[in-house]
Amino acid sequence: MKPLSPKLKKFLDFIQRFTLNFGQAPSYEEIMAGLGFDSLGTVNWYVKTLEEEGHLSRIKGPNGKRALTLIHKEHATTTARLPLLGLIAAGEPIEALENPEVVDVPPSLLHPDNYVLQVKGDSMIDEQIHDGDFIVARKTETARSGQIVVALINGEATLKCYVPKTDCIELHPKNQKFPIIKVNPQDDFHINGVLLYSFRNYLN
Repeated sequence: MKPLSPKLKKFLDFIQRFTLNFGQAPSYEEIMAGLGFDSLGTVNWYVKTLEEEGHLSRIKGPNGKRALTLIHKEHATTTARLPLLGLIAAGEPIEALENPEVVDVPPSLLHPDNYVLQVKGDSMIDEQIHDGDFIVARKTETARSGQIVVALINGEATLKCYVPKTDCIELHPKNQKFPIIKVNPQDDFHINGVLLYSFRNYLN
């Protein structure tokens, strides 16, 4: 992967800082204002360029312009470490395993409420989250519709897109081969974190 230009790196760094500060990725309008761009077309060019180079992913659909996710860590010049708590399913729910290991992440992700899980399964591949990838999540009990969350269902953990309905909660995969998980009122359900960042280790 070729090195990022200073302008592209600045764009990625802005998205990362905004996400950490506000708990959500910036909209195109917020990026335009924050970086002093003259048009939304310029923002779209940066997003498309970084998508093509494999540094950025975005959720397709009505929430896509806010749901930007950094998927690589190569643009960071230094790293910090967060605890790796275990595996989380991106297919059927499995239990997240306690694990004392640590994982290198960009220093801007170092926060007492942040943690790392390794993905098992491929139900989130349309978000460029593949089997064996790592995710950084911010511990929280709430989320907005459309956010990717670490969800606990009857004591088991899964990584899915959170979609609350009037009569239930739906957890959507990002792979058409996998079914939507419906959480009923009698289920023991709560959110344990929201996705901030995902990356893969090319050395393994």
